[in-house]
Amino acid sequence: MKNSPLPIKEILKYSLILLLVIAIFSVLSRKWGGKKGTLLDYEQARQESLDAEETPSAENDSADSSASQKDDTDISSDDGTQTGENKIIPEETLSPTNAQTASSLHYNGSSSPERVSYKEGFYYEPLSNDLISYITGISYPALPSEAPEGTLNVGEQNDISYADLRYVHIIHYDFDGKLAEGELICHNSIAEDLVEIFYDLYASEYQIEKVTLIENYNGDDTASMADNNTSCFNYRVVDGTKSLSRHALGLAIDINPLYNPYIRYDKKGGQTVSPVEGEAYADRTVSFPYKIDPDDLCYRLFTEHGFTWGGNWNSSKDYQHFQKALP
Repeated sequence: MKNSPLPIKEILKYSLILLLVIAIFSVLSRKWGGKKGTLLDYEQARQESLDAEETPSAENDSADSSASQKDDTDISSDDGTQTGENKIIPEETLSPTNAQTASSLHYNGSSSPERVSYKEGFYYEPLSNDLISYITGISYPALPSEAPEGTLNVGEQNDISYADLRYVHIIHYDFDGKLAEGELICHNSIAEDLVEIFYDLYASEYQIEKVTLIENYNGDDTASMADNNTSCFNYRVVDGTKSLSRHALGLAIDINPLYNPYIRYDKKGGQTVSPVEGEAYADRTVSFPYKIDPDDLCYRLFTEHGFTWGGNWNSSKDYQHFQKALP
């Protein structure tokens, strides 16, 4: 017995039902699969993601190691600006200073129980006994009764004690764009300012050639400036005068001094530039790298923390110099 063909109306009815079922299934598939794509698309994307996690890309394998190390520290927000809050310092990228006292002298490489840490690599603490011995007779004057023959800095003084000073450790970018350790000695009252300022400079990848203790130059400030060394404490007088410098109290710091020299004017309109190697940078109308002026980040950060800038002085100009009064 032959089956009679379905009427056209029945065929249309079943076709509409089938199309409706397909449409409902498609909607549900999109809902289950996420905002975009079908369940099949979702599964394919998931498998591709798993494959990518298991197989490193050729581009990452061939990337330059120094560039990848720098990228590790380059934490930016969505708008491209530095966040500064979670910037990680890869230890293997750090270049130690010429004579890193933190590792050789300061608490035998360990930390003081009074250490105050601001961020990783940025901290300050009282001077250890070994560090006190290291600076005495160089940046800190030795007592005449205790100074051996040939001591560079000898004298009686009641202006600053060892207890007033703090050892400061920082991280910075050098002129090659590499991370380097830096160290300073300063007055306790500005130690917190310095770690905060230098961290902000680091987070912005502001370049400072070197930050080492003045002991590396036998306490010779002129030699330190000529070598473009950033330094702070040094018990000495102002160059060309008999007046005690703010550096003698650990309340002043010189940043990239070769490119930001000290200029003293005489009554005849002449000038003396120190260091003499920085004479090419005495003309501040010229644009050049590492120049500190009111538009420079370094200037803005120090002045925001209450420091005054030697570039604003009248009888002389000290473009490298920032100082702060005792609270």
